[in-house]
Amino acid sequence: MPRKRHSKPLLLTEDERRTLDQWARRPTSAQRLALRSRMVPACAEGLTNRAVARRLHVSSNSVCKWRERFRTRRLEGLTDEPRPGAPRKVTDDQVVDIITRTLEAPPAATQWSARTMADVVGLSKATISRIWQTFGLQSHRVDTFKLSADPQFVEKVRDIVGLYLHPPDHAIVICLDEKSQVQALDRTRPLLPMRPGIPERQTHDYIRHGTTSLFAALNVATGNVIGRCHRRHRHQELLKFLNQVDATLPPEGEVHVVMDNYGTHKVPKVARWFARHPRYHVHFTPTSASWLNQVERFFAKITTQRIRRGTFENVQALETAIEHYLAHHNDHCKPFVWTATADAIFDKIKRFCERVVF
Repeated sequence: MPRKRHSKPLLLTEDERRTLDQWARRPTSAQRLALRSRMVPACAEGLTNRAVARRLHVSSNSVCKWRERFRTRRLEGLTDEPRPGAPRKVTDDQVVDIITRTLEAPPAATQWSARTMADVVGLSKATISRIWQTFGLQSHRVDTFKLSADPQFVEKVRDIVGLYLHPPDHAIVICLDEKSQVQALDRTRPLLPMRPGIPERQTHDYIRHGTTSLFAALNVATGNVIGRCHRRHRHQELLKFLNQVDATLPPEGEVHVVMDNYGTHKVPKVARWFARHPRYHVHFTPTSASWLNQVERFFAKITTQRIRRGTFENVQALETAIEHYLAHHNDHCKPFVWTATADAIFDKIKRFCERVVF
């Protein structure tokens, strides 16, 4: 009668268990290393090799191999041993030199390309691309950033985020702003429709037929948008829109209005309008922080879905298209879900400032 083999037990330290958990969860871990990092804790639970193999959908021989490798060599035993092949041609010093040059501005240019870097260091473009990809370097890309210098930045952020996350009972929170200078653009030739394998095509040049401004008020709780187009962008048009908002909202209840610091929002006549309507409470976003106003997200949506690729023969056609989009949006409206707390926003800004050298 064959003798039953008993696997030797595994005991994990807290540091080893923590490291294995990180390897198993880390998105950048190789799949084979993540799988081995799940095998070992399962073996430490006292399961047999076959039980672990069934749980992880692998062979029992594989479990036996990595169990013994870990028992004899601990964490180092889970990594792959060096494999045979041609020796590496690019030295560590060359890699350091390429990374250093990439992080510095090139001569007579604003950014490196794989071709220019290859000409300087004497390697192929493919090698430069592989090194850049390995270290996450993208010389061709540039992002922008803006930090608010508002002295009341913290107080305003806490005020507005508090309205989004914990709005007052029986009160309406609306985000109001204007999308100004929306151009009615018409292409010089008719559009060529999309076909299998060929995208929709339009001419790169266009004809300007004028502009309009979209005044919009987003109800944070429902996602409903009150909107109206005006040909001009002055405080007179803002007052007309405020009257429209007041006529549309329920006649009773407090209304909290989130607005930015645009000049027409703070003229005396607008201030007097809010004074005559005491149920309205204005909350101004910090300067250079329009991202706090949720209606900006709606503006991005209507720009992407209706305005940017549209062709309009005149301003009236543009305004009609916007009105139709507003009607469709309100028939299927859903609120934007705000999840960031004020502390989370401040922590993100702090981390950014700590790694940026001014």
